[in-house]
Amino acid sequence: MLRLARIFAIGLRFGLHDLGAASTRSTPRAVRLRQALEALGPIFVKFGQILSTRRDLLPLDVADELAKLQDRVPPFPPEAAAAEIERSLGVRIDDVFATFQRDADASASIAQVHFATLKDGREVAVKVLRPGVEKAIARDLALLETAANLIERTAEGRRLKPREVGAEFSRHLDQELDLMREAANGSQLRRNFAASTLLVVPEMYWELCSQRVIVMQRMRGVPISHRQALVEKGVDIPALARAGVEIFFTQVFRDGFFHADMHPGNIFVSTEGETKGRYIAVDFGIMGTLSDADKKYLAHNFLAFFNRDYRRVALAHLEAGWVPAGTRVDEFEAAIRAVCEPIFARPLREIYFGKLLLRLFQTSRRFNVEIQPQLVLLQKTLLNIEGLGRDLDPELDLWRTAKPYLERWMGEQVGWRALLRTLRNEAPYWAATLPELPRLVHRALADDRLGEVRDSLNRLAAESERRNDLTAFIAALLAVAVLVALVSLIGLW
Repeated sequence: MLRLARIFAIGLRFGLHDLGAASTRSTPRAVRLRQALEALGPIFVKFGQILSTRRDLLPLDVADELAKLQDRVPPFPPEAAAAEIERSLGVRIDDVFATFQRDADASASIAQVHFATLKDGREVAVKVLRPGVEKAIARDLALLETAANLIERTAEGRRLKPREVGAEFSRHLDQELDLMREAANGSQLRRNFAASTLLVVPEMYWELCSQRVIVMQRMRGVPISHRQALVEKGVDIPALARAGVEIFFTQVFRDGFFHADMHPGNIFVSTEGETKGRYIAVDFGIMGTLSDADKKYLAHNFLAFFNRDYRRVALAHLEAGWVPAGTRVDEFEAAIRAVCEPIFARPLREIYFGKLLLRLFQTSRRFNVEIQPQLVLLQKTLLNIEGLGRDLDPELDLWRTAKPYLERWMGEQVGWRALLRTLRNEAPYWAATLPELPRLVHRALADDRLGEVRDSLNRLAAESERRNDLTAFIAALLAVAVLVALVSLIGLW
């Protein structure tokens, strides 16, 4: 009750009951909301950060202001950090580390980081969760859920989908509270870019990782936001900006697995040795994933935008089922053209993706477009890329940099190359399965289940055709042909 009373008092102090656009207060509503979240504490700050990514729900002024929230809080005592490390790993600090930095190098609402050196001389970063953070989060999440239920009772509140946003926030926190998940994310990203000359990812030391503590390779570099320091170190800034775009599109379209928290505090640049000029990524608590269908949809749309083929964009939305079936394609096409046409042939400094996204979302709402949850993190990451690119090289042409990469990727995904790659990947499966087909078909006939098998294959073929996946559809047809041939042979027996 005391916590609820404090929240109520802070809400009144910052006028959260008067956030209408027509408010007469001297301080803008977005600023008052940000200040209130900062006063409420670190969990509400993190909630505001997540909320700032939902530009499909928020006015632009509010989303921009919430994006300024910084998840920085005073560190907890080093004695508590040492005790948590020893308890979680089952070791004594002095038995594992030759040196251990008592003062935290970085501290946030969920965890903090200490630098150390292992007995064999390797320099490491030790990330440890805050003591009691789970209970604090559970308490505030319960309050947020209560607030969401109250907000959703109003017509405007229902449009903002507060319970959906709250559930999304809860999922993010669940991921960040399990440091083993973060370690696995970092390990996967490192493996994906093992041969890259653009990105460096720290190694995880699994023997010293647990749900509440992880130990990883210490990375040394200059924060991406320190442009002048990078220039003084001899880093090629335009090349660095282009590399950032390539890294992003590689993560999204090649891997379908991307770093979704790319603010300046998590991105560094190596300035020494053989890795000079490469990006360094840290903090892998929030990662985004995309299915093959998502990647193909995005690639088709990006290329359609690059080629100013707005009808193709409109049709892609309809084919994906994201727009009601009765929507007039010509009207939707015209609306998209009005939003996107002004952005072409301009340097990055003249393109404001925040405003562009806002107009796109407004247009989407008018046509009842369903905003896809799996793309929310991608939208946030695009905004981060914009900010980093603008700081590094205002002349960077994002479109010209990205288009060749996308065209190359699309060329690999369709046509005979894609078919050969799919057949090569599926060869081990078919080599193991084909010898078993006669026995399986005979069993199906004996059990009078041939109709079930045929129905399943027909559903597979129909699903493959619906998704416009040529190689999967061909595989389904081959399976049907094999079945028919086997049935014929069995009939001859």
